[in-house]
Amino acid sequence: MSGPEEGIGGDAPQAIRKLTPGKLVIASHNEGKVREIRELLKPFGIEPVSAKELDLPEPVENGTTFYANAELKAMQAADLSGLPALADDSGLCVEALGNAPGVYTADWAERQPVEGPPGRDWYMAMGKVEGKLAEKGPDVSRSAHFVCMLALAWPDGHVEWFEGSVEGQLVWPPRGNVGFGYDPMFVPLGESETFGEMDPAKKHEISHRADAFRKLVDAVF
Repeated sequence: MSGPEEGIGGDAPQAIRKLTPGKLVIASHNEGKVREIRELLKPFGIEPVSAKELDLPEPVENGTTFYANAELKAMQAADLSGLPALADDSGLCVEALGNAPGVYTADWAERQPVEGPPGRDWYMAMGKVEGKLAEKGPDVSRSAHFVCMLALAWPDGHVEWFEGSVEGQLVWPPRGNVGFGYDPMFVPLGESETFGEMDPAKKHEISHRADAFRKLVDAVF
């Protein structure tokens, strides 16, 4: 297995491995991500099955980059299932916050209730972003972008990587309840609706995940 920058100042890059029709594990327990990935895979003869459906454990995402977290999720799922596995690590990068929350996007949503199991509160996470922007004054830049890193792993340890992004602006208060995560506060450039208001089919055409998927499709199908 080699890293995503193989061939830059080093050995010649190997040919990208093709993905054949059949079962593919979506290495995520996030139902919103799984739903989007299923839609994007529909045309290619792939039978997606989620890590949750296979009762695979969620790995500890202790990487410090999108690349590292996507890789560890994909490799674990491929190893445990014996099937090719696709993992997504994505996040919101806010220019005025030094590109935070970035790789810690989900961590900003973690809550520890007094009773019951821990969970994620995305409205709380969006409020945290807005609060930090407000601390910087009314003229602060609201530019942001979403990043998606896809890792496609096989049980023998081979991995391919594909990265996508989408630029936009943050709004407050959040608008819409169609998307997930930080979608309700993100308006992609050239659009008037947030991802939380936008028709899912349209979002699938322009999102960071769609950008990464276009690169994956061009390479492995």
